[in-house]
Amino acid sequence: MTYQAIGGIISVEINIRRIMMSKKKKVKHSNIPLLLILLLITGACSIAAVYQYLKNRPAENVTAAPQNVRRESEKTSVSNGKQGSPDEKNASSEKNNGAETTQVDPEVKPAENAAPSDEISDTKQDNSETEEASVSADPQINELMANMTLHDKICQMFIVTPESLTGYDLVTQSGTATLDSLQKYPVGGLIYFAQNLEDKAQTKEMISATQSSNSVVSDIPLFISVDEEGGIVARCAEKLGTTDFDPMYTYRAEGAEKAYSNAYTIAQDIASLGFNLDFAPVADTWSNPDNTVIGTRAYSDDFSETATLVASAVKGFNDGGVACTIKHFPGHGDTAEDSHVGMACSYKTIAELEKQEYLAFESGIAAGADMVMVGHITMVNVDNIPSSLSKTFMTDELRGKLGFKGLIITDALGMGALSNYYSSDEIAVEVIKAGGDILLMPADLSQAVTGVENAVTNGEITEQRINESVIRILELKKKRGIL
Repeated sequence: MTYQAIGGIISVEINIRRIMMSKKKKVKHSNIPLLLILLLITGACSIAAVYQYLKNRPAENVTAAPQNVRRESEKTSVSNGKQGSPDEKNASSEKNNGAETTQVDPEVKPAENAAPSDEISDTKQDNSETEEASVSADPQINELMANMTLHDKICQMFIVTPESLTGYDLVTQSGTATLDSLQKYPVGGLIYFAQNLEDKAQTKEMISATQSSNSVVSDIPLFISVDEEGGIVARCAEKLGTTDFDPMYTYRAEGAEKAYSNAYTIAQDIASLGFNLDFAPVADTWSNPDNTVIGTRAYSDDFSETATLVASAVKGFNDGGVACTIKHFPGHGDTAEDSHVGMACSYKTIAELEKQEYLAFESGIAAGADMVMVGHITMVNVDNIPSSLSKTFMTDELRGKLGFKGLIITDALGMGALSNYYSSDEIAVEVIKAGGDILLMPADLSQAVTGVENAVTNGEITEQRINESVIRILELKKKRGIL
């Protein structure tokens, strides 16, 4: 049925109406049934015509909408292939180190997929600065970095006890358990305590076997570290009969030459056993008589004298053949509490630190200190958080104001000042965000490593930030002949 047919039906209806109107007065009761029949016929024809029209209308009008929908779907699919949904895009960019610029599909509205322009600018600036810092001038180090997975790099930032690495209660030798554990967690170094040391022969064998196991797993040798300050903190002198010293505080009147010779002797003693890193000298000044955690471990109770003696000690350790660490920035000598047990507070301001505690750290850095250990001291009148989690102290003060370019290492992360309040993964992430390079002795190594990996995956930490620290680690290992 066509438009012409419908027109014909309408004409028939009009003619019928004309007839009815012209004969209105003449119509008799007997003609009504006939008129009803004509109306029924006309209605039936109209229904048939509409049915035929709907049945046979042009096909392109029916398919137009689905075709449009399909094209939008195809566009979405292509767009997803380029950058994905917002969640997928974030995950992708995070997996790719979190600093690569994500290409935006021009067909996607910027308002739906882009951050505000000022945020984008800040991100690009931060990433570009970090990218520059995450490339070494040494081709060997860049090659090592290129062959490391994210997991490898994160593990390189940890120094742990052999017990924490292997899960054993006590480790005095290195074997299959050490090898298996290093394959799982290729850490940057190990720290040994008196309990691990039985005699010189055993110690040498244990360290040598540990480095051999590590060489199966990695091309990067381990830091083999110890707390050997002399005096009351001296693992090797206590157990292995190396040179025994009184607390460093007792030598303060003998001057810089004695500070140098003591450090040189300690370094040579422990280097002969296989240690290549010492967490000494103490750069704190014993300024608070109530302080027991530092006390006579300090070189002096006078800030200027401490600065002189610490600088000489740094040179002695370096000349004696080990990397050394000045500790505990920004200064633990003024606290009354012990950070091993719980929160330890200092109420000094930045201005006071600059005139007092900073002096020994500045002189130690100038003398060539390889590492600065940041303590868990809460600086109440500055930012009121532990300094080991503080960007203010690690990045702004130590890196910025004091100009330190070496490795920033934390004090032991399992100490009560942190572990009483935070989990291992929370601590590890915050340390790195604050600017730390090496994380010492987390309470739970697995949880700490996983926490950092998750932080990189979700964009909280960029992989370039990890690279920055690992490059510093490798450069020091090469400088000290470890690598």
